[in-house]
Amino acid sequence: MNIPQHISIIMDGNGRWARQQGKRRLFGHNAGVEAVRDATTYCAEIGVRYLSLFAFSEENWDRPADEVKGLMELLFKSMLNERETLLKNQVRFRVIGNTEHLSESLLAAIHKLEEETAAGTGLTLLVMLSYSGKWDILQAARRYAADCLAAGKPLPLDEPGFSGYLATAGIPDPDLLIRTSGEQRISNYMLWQCAYTEFYYTPVLWPDFRKTDLEAAIQSYNCRERRYGKVE
Repeated sequence: MNIPQHISIIMDGNGRWARQQGKRRLFGHNAGVEAVRDATTYCAEIGVRYLSLFAFSEENWDRPADEVKGLMELLFKSMLNERETLLKNQVRFRVIGNTEHLSESLLAAIHKLEEETAAGTGLTLLVMLSYSGKWDILQAARRYAADCLAAGKPLPLDEPGFSGYLATAGIPDPDLLIRTSGEQRISNYMLWQCAYTEFYYTPVLWPDFRKTDLEAAIQSYNCRERRYGKVE
């Protein structure tokens, strides 16, 4: 089986799952933690190098304040709970996104876990937090413009060079993007990086997503021919 180097997942359906249980949305987000653990474990086992999870978009800040607060607390608690497992399994942890809205305590916890797992030689787990594709491209353009101003002239720029200004610099583009819950849109996620990514949509709600669902996505990926705009 051809194992994707980088799998990315838009974790969708927590709220709908909670409604089906007659519970509040945060109940669904808490239930989704097990799906994260299952996906991370399986990807590490089969040799995936990067697993990126779209945890919270910039647009999500407009959600009800109690839900946002609960999500941030859940992230904080999950980092503490999973620390030993990440270290044991050589998983490198990183957060990517516009973190200016995050609390100082959460930022400190993120930076601490990133530093503690930086030497990990196995899977790199990327949590896309307060992230949007448009934000990423815009901040990259601003960084390039700043470099031009500092140099006093326009600097040469090609596609690989621009990729180096993105928040995902140094990380290979996703080979496979999975979206759960049956929705079929990209939702402002890694717009530049997913130019030639293979997409896989499943009706499974995120809290119910397990190893067998991930296996099905990888099997679908293996049935495709990636030509990158070229002919056979």
